[in-house]
Amino acid sequence: MSQTVQQEVAAGLAQEAKSLDVLDQLTKPEIQQSLTVLVDNLPKLAEMVTTLTKAYDFAYGLATDKVLINDFAAGIGEFVKPVADSAKGIASAAMEAGERAQADTSSTIGLFGMLKMLKDPEVQKTLRFAQSFLNVLAERKQQ
Repeated sequence: MSQTVQQEVAAGLAQEAKSLDVLDQLTKPEIQQSLTVLVDNLPKLAEMVTTLTKAYDFAYGLATDKVLINDFAAGIGEFVKPVADSAKGIASAAMEAGERAQADTSSTIGLFGMLKMLKDPEVQKTLRFAQSFLNVLAERKQQ
């Protein structure tokens, strides 16, 4: 029992020491000047705190709104799904083309084979793209 009394007395003394420290701080002129500035700006500070509280409440409401989160996730999913499907298709085609190229080691593409390939609409499309891409790079390099 005496130990609890000693703890209470020690806590009371610590609290009293803190109070004296606060009073000592309040007697300093720079602290008094700072307090004067704070008191003069209390209306602005109150307005800022009110605005920040409203912004926090709004953001908290958005962050905890399950319907909004689900709608947002669904919207992102609808945007990402076609891009992912397209990327998977391109990757699949590239892998298949690589396998075919490795499997076909017997045929040689000569000059006439290349001329024949130039008539292919996909080759023409790719060459036009490559030419346009290189033109854009050259224009940007000149700027």
